[in-house]
This record gives sequence, structure tokens and C-alpha cells, in this order.
Amino acid sequence: MTRSQAISLHPARPGDAGAIARMSRDLIERGLGWSWHKRRVLQHIKGHKSLVVVARGPTERVLGFAIMIFDEDSAHLALLAVSPKARRQRLGARLLAWLHKTCLVAGTFVVWLEVREKNHGARAFYRAQGYHEVARVPGYYQGREDAIKLRRDLRRRSFEPPAP
Repeated sequence: MTRSQAISLHPARPGDAGAIARMSRDLIERGLGWSWHKRRVLQHIKGHKSLVVVARGPTERVLGFAIMIFDEDSAHLALLAVSPKARRQRLGARLLAWLHKTCLVAGTFVVWLEVREKNHGARAFYRAQGYHEVARVPGYYQGREDAIKLRRDLRRRSFEPPAP
């Protein structure tokens, strides 16, 4: 069994909220004020309009997670992170694929997300997953950093550009 096969994906449990919040603080919100505290994560784990997925290793430790929030006709990928020790195993792509399948089952075809403008690694990852950069949002991150808004229409082939 390869390392990536030993990692399984599951809906998050309430007991995962602390680990997810710490990963958000350390891997996503670094340099910003911490906003995804345990209580906020727990609200999404228990919420009816959110899906929180975790990746667990053989020791049951949370190695990655994603939070998707569903609206009437679209979904917003709020957070996605993978522990540095678990990277380069396509774990981020697996988490995203799980969420995309959930969107399709729910009849939600458009997914939005934002990334820091200077996070070129994340931007490249999402482009490789079929997302298209559609806007720059000045001061999006607590007035300190700009964001790039990305969009994917799940009805289109992943590398097909959006209609003008």
C-alpha cells in the first residue's frame, strides 16, 4: 500500500474542529489575524449548508481538510489545506474531487474560491484543477492582502476556458 492509499477521506467529526482550526491558522491564515477558530469550524461541521472533509492517515491524525459552503446556485470553497508532511501525494486534488462530486450530486455546478494574490503555488494548483482566475479583489484579506477570485463550472471539461 502506498502512502497516499493509507490516507482516507471522511466527513469531519466535531472532534476534528481543533485540528482543522490549528491547520488553518498555521497553513492558511499565517500573517493574518486568526479567524477560523475551533468554534467557527465546528459550526461548519454541524451546519446544513457546509461540508467539511478531512484526510486521515493511518494514525487517524488529520493530514488535510477542506470546507465548502453551499449557496442557492453555487458553492464557495472557504478553506483547503494539506499538512506539509503529506504534500505531493495528490491529497489536495482528492479533497477537491470529493467536494466536486458532492456539488454535482447537489445540482450545484459553479464553485468559487479566493487565494492570496502572492500565493503562486495555490494559484497554479487551482488552475491545474480547472479553475480560472476571474478577478482581483483589493484588500480582501483583512485589508492587508489582495485576493485572486477563481471560478470553475463543473459542467465544463476542467481545462476548457469559461465562455466570454
